Amino acid sequence: MIRRYAELFPADLAPGWLAICPWGALEWHGDHLPLGLDGIVAEGFSERLAERTGGVLLPTTWLPITALPHRCSLTFSTNLVRQVLDELLAQLHSAGAAKVALVTGHYAQGHELEFYAAAARSPLPVYAATPLEPLEDDALLDHAGQHEAAQLHLLRPDLVRLDRITPEVILGDSPHPPFEGEELFARALDRWQIFLEEDPRLFYNRRRAAYQPYVDRYLKSNWEQAAADWWAEHQVK
Repeated sequence: MIRRYAELFPADLAPGWLAICPWGALEWHGDHLPLGLDGIVAEGFSERLAERTGGVLLPTTWLPITALPHRCSLTFSTNLVRQVLDELLAQLHSAGAAKVALVTGHYAQGHELEFYAAAARSPLPVYAATPLEPLEDDALLDHAGQHEAAQLHLLRPDLVRLDRITPEVILGDSPHPPFEGEELFARALDRWQIFLEEDPRLFYNRRRAAYQPYVDRYLKSNWEQAAADWWAEHQVK
C-alpha cells in the first residue's frame, strides 16, 4: 500500500518518516514521447519506492530549470526553483521527516547540480537523484532515447509512439523494442534501498566530478546560458 501525504491524517505521521518527493518537467521529448515524460517516470518510480520502503509519497512537483528549447517546454528560473526546494525541505523537516528521497525525472546537468546543492543546504539528509542515477552508469541517462522510452513504456505504453521518432531530440540510442523498463526499475529500486542508508554526500561528490567537464566548458553566467550553449552544440545537424 502506498502512503500518500495528501491522504494521511496528522496521527499517521509520527516523527521519523521518509518523505519521497517526485519532481518532473514539462519538456519537449520529440513527437514520439509526451511532454510530461519526466514527471510520469519520476512519479511511477516514486510509487514503487514508497511501496518498497514504507515511505510517504508527496504529490509530484513540476518545476524544472533548463528544459530543452521548444515552444511547448515549460521552464522556470533557477532562483525560483532554489527557493521552492529550500522551503520544501525546511517544511518537511518541521513536519517530522527524518530523510527525503528527492526523485527527479529531469536529467539536465544544471537542474541536477542544483538538487545536490539544495541537499547540502537542507537541515535533514536528502537523497536527490533521477531514478537510474544511483546506478552510476551515465549511458542510462539519455534523453528521449532507449532508456527514457523504456521507463515510460513500463508505466504508460500508450504514450510511446515509435512511428513518430524525432531524431534531432534524441541523446543516446534511438528507442526500439524490446523495452527493458521492468529490469531497469528493479535494479534501480534495489540500489535506492542501499543508497538511502548511505551518506549521500559521497554520491554527490562523484556526480559533481562527473559533471565538472560540463561546468568547465559551458557555464559562463548561469545555467540557462550553459544549457542553451550545450544544446546548440549537441543538436543533430
